[in-house]
Amino acid sequence: MLIVVTLLSLMVGITFPSISSGVETLRLNSAAEDVVGFFNFAINRAERRQHAIEVTISREANALIARSPEPGFERVVRFPDRVTILAIVPPLPMEDPRGRRILIMPGAPPPRTGVVLANAKGDRRLIRLDPVSGLPQVVKLGPRETE
Repeated sequence: MLIVVTLLSLMVGITFPSISSGVETLRLNSAAEDVVGFFNFAINRAERRQHAIEVTISREANALIARSPEPGFERVVRFPDRVTILAIVPPLPMEDPRGRRILIMPGAPPPRTGVVLANAKGDRRLIRLDPVSGLPQVVKLGPRETE
């Protein structure tokens, strides 16, 4: 019985780091897909309703917020505890370090903007709005890249 318990604890000790690492990567990928869905929603809403949509990328609140002139409309995407907004690209001079606001106009291409998400393990994903196609794209970044 002691040998079986020892073997089981050895197997758990060997596999636990890889399982927890996989969970961190899943959280980051899920957060990146949430950002893609959020940007798609904002672009589609601007087109359907013919209203400008203000998107706030808040590093301070670790969230994305969409607002429109319609009363009471607000959509918020918050990230899991271990996923953070690392950077907003491209960097702008004299930018508020807490976040950035962009406008998505109906019939106009979205502004060239991106969000870099990172997890506790150091993995990074860049989600950027392509001004030509108007679609968000997810790019896997290396440990030192920001764009």
